[in-house]
Amino acid sequence: MAATLQKILLAPDTQPMVIADCFMLIEQEVSDMSGVSGTAVKLAYKTVNTFMPGHVRYLVGSLLPQMVHKLEPYWADFSTSGGSEFGDYLAKRGEEVSEALLSVTDARAAASGRPTVVKAYGTVRGSAVKHIEATLPHVGGLVLKYAA
Repeated sequence: MAATLQKILLAPDTQPMVIADCFMLIEQEVSDMSGVSGTAVKLAYKTVNTFMPGHVRYLVGSLLPQMVHKLEPYWADFSTSGGSEFGDYLAKRGEEVSEALLSVTDARAAASGRPTVVKAYGTVRGSAVKHIEATLPHVGGLVLKYAA
């Protein structure tokens, strides 16, 4: 596990598969959401997909390098600590990791010239940390799929 996440996940032959897996993870996580905040996320997701088909998949691809960069210090620490489940490692640092990942999407949303995207993102940002935290075990599993 000595290789960096950037070398593992962003390799030309691997990156398209990672993007596809990330997109599938997002689709599944949104589908599984419930409650008031889940309904808000589903509505925002549907809005973006309706007005900009393919935009979520595009964003996954364009944000992946920055997301991997944010995960890199956690991966380095995990690799040296001898852990076996990266998802568990991330989950134990849930809020910290979630905020690190969300800093990427916060910057992207702030720079967006698309009012629909900005509005949809603003609607769900308040509850985003808890949703990202809940997903971290799956994110770790996805990373290990390629890093193991």
